[in-house]
Amino acid sequence: MATSAVSAGTIVVEVLNNRNYVDWSDLVRNYLLAQDLWDVVEEEEKEEEVDDQFKAWRKKNAMALHTIQVSCGPETFALIRGIKSAKSAWDILAEKFKAQPLLPSDLLESATSSNNPGYDEIVCDFNQYQPFFDAVRIGDWNKAKEFLTLHPNAVRARIPYSNQTALHIATEFEREHIVEELVQLMPKEDLEIQSFGWTALAIAANKGNIKMVECMVRQSKKILSIATEKNSTPILLACVNEHWDVLDYLYSVTPFEDLKPEKGPYGAGLLCHFIGAKKFDIAQELIQFCPQLVLTKGPYWLSPIQTLACMSSAFPSGAHLKFWQQWIYNCIHIEPTRAIRDIRVRLQNEGNEGSNPTHITWSGFLKGLISNLLELLGINRIREMKLIHIQALELLDRMCEVIKCSEENEKRGIDQAIFQAIERGIFEFVDRLLQTSPDLIGSFNQMKRTVFQFAIECRQEKVYSLIYRFDEKKRTVIGNVADSSRNSTLHMAGMLSPLAKLNKISGAALQMQRELQWFKEVETIVFPRVQEIFNEENMTPHDLFTKNHEQLVKEGERWMKETATSCTVVGALIITIMFASAFTVPGGNNGETGIPIFLKTKLFMAFIVSDAISLFSSTTSVLMFLGILTSRYAEEDFLKSLPTKMIIGLSTLFVSIAAMMVAFSSGLFIMIHEQSWIVIPMIFLASVPITLFIWMQFPLLVEIFISTYGRGIFDRKLKPWSTDIILDGTCT
Repeated sequence: MATSAVSAGTIVVEVLNNRNYVDWSDLVRNYLLAQDLWDVVEEEEKEEEVDDQFKAWRKKNAMALHTIQVSCGPETFALIRGIKSAKSAWDILAEKFKAQPLLPSDLLESATSSNNPGYDEIVCDFNQYQPFFDAVRIGDWNKAKEFLTLHPNAVRARIPYSNQTALHIATEFEREHIVEELVQLMPKEDLEIQSFGWTALAIAANKGNIKMVECMVRQSKKILSIATEKNSTPILLACVNEHWDVLDYLYSVTPFEDLKPEKGPYGAGLLCHFIGAKKFDIAQELIQFCPQLVLTKGPYWLSPIQTLACMSSAFPSGAHLKFWQQWIYNCIHIEPTRAIRDIRVRLQNEGNEGSNPTHITWSGFLKGLISNLLELLGINRIREMKLIHIQALELLDRMCEVIKCSEENEKRGIDQAIFQAIERGIFEFVDRLLQTSPDLIGSFNQMKRTVFQFAIECRQEKVYSLIYRFDEKKRTVIGNVADSSRNSTLHMAGMLSPLAKLNKISGAALQMQRELQWFKEVETIVFPRVQEIFNEENMTPHDLFTKNHEQLVKEGERWMKETATSCTVVGALIITIMFASAFTVPGGNNGETGIPIFLKTKLFMAFIVSDAISLFSSTTSVLMFLGILTSRYAEEDFLKSLPTKMIIGLSTLFVSIAAMMVAFSSGLFIMIHEQSWIVIPMIFLASVPITLFIWMQFPLLVEIFISTYGRGIFDRKLKPWSTDIILDGTCT
């Protein structure tokens, strides 16, 4: 008996599926017989014992079971997953896939009925319709048509264990011409037959075959509303798989009545998919017809408002643009409109206009040239982004109108949506939703944290800045609440930022500075006594901050010292060079008077001044970096002291490098000014170090300066709201 592992390829030609059980069972049986394993499939399962006989049976059973398992496909293996007996596995597969007759659909129910005594008489042979199904599978319509001439009922026949018809098979293999012929021959009601919960239309929509979809829908509109066992209608399947041509067609023929909430979750699911695919124009149209869909749960228990709350890239706050890209974004003007689809159709029609070859040539050339230029600058992409943002905001405004007119019992899920939007930093979503439904300000998540506490926890500064829409008294009410663990709002600021937020900031020192800025900002809205309140861990907000940021302080110290050490070495070298250059001037000195020979030339004055500037600035830089190396590195030092020293150190180092290059270029030109072919390239190369410094270090210098002395990450100038706030859970 072989004991090595086996593979499906050594046992069967193809793994078991819903069509090949007869051949498969013969092959597997013969293999088990050859390996002396068939007896464990025939005999009853033995009870567990400790003797050698049971151990031998258990080994053979495991090998036989393994042989059966590896001979199954993924779907059929699921039927015997967890089965421990080879006999049980064999019996289950035999019962599920044993050869059963193919019957016309009008006889199937009566033939298989337990009350039908003549069942055996009307059962046809399994192979009776097999040639027909084989012809459909390989796409031979002539052969299939000949069979239908002799057996007209074959068009309605279906396989009992899978309920497949010839139409299902033709659709699965995308035999378009056969599908069209079968649809014409089949009664309308037979198009509703489901195989494993799928109609033929659902299969065609899932594959994105527009021809098959159209011919089926022309025959029967009722099949449009038949869902699969996973609550997906044909239009939903087309949308999920982004088959937009099929989707547009199905959307045009699907009755709006079938998408209403009372018909099921299909309308809400479709709206969720439109939003997920950023088809906001169609989503608005659907909401216009049925506003209730906004708050209706879809097949996956998400409402459209919750789906939109997860689409951070659809809003301006989710766009991460460089300063020049932001400038282009601001300059692009797009008229807000809810008729984007009409614009799209108009543009398509304009693209098809014109029959003059000369006009097409020049127009195409100019359009191509402009298109390439816009593509190079990224303007087209930025314009498309802004168009999506405008549509998303219009859709959000439309949803807010629906929410405003809804009853309180219909607003379930809005609080989850606002917390989802806060987590992703969608400022526009939170802003509009709070204006629409002010009661959401008092909402709590599972940890009993308010929207502003959660914004602090997630470090979403734009969302948190909404608190400045209230006056000071209301801000105090909002800020002085506690969660289920008695963590105050200031405790939230004492927690460590999410890693994704920290990674957006350069260097551990600046990360620590940002954390301190958050803590100091939240301190301004809480009562003084809240700063000393204890949570369940018996820690004050400051204690919690120190505990959570201990490692970040160490990393910030290491980052500062490594940067300062590297820059100190560069500064010291510049000091040495510039000091020596001041006493070894170009051209030398007069032997009698000691006065430099080129003293009265303008280039010499440029040389000596730039030399002095480089020397003094590099000395200042070294002193600043030495101050960084000898700092105490307390938490508070990361807020102003250390960043200020780093700003001065990097700025003066940059000035010293630039002045050194000016001094070098001036001295070189003084000595060999007649050889311009050498001087000019050398001066050009002298600008390379300055360029490299600007490229590598200047952005960091700007970031440190803005972070330390800029206007800050919080916007305190937002227009106020007039909202009455009622909150529970105030700190005591």
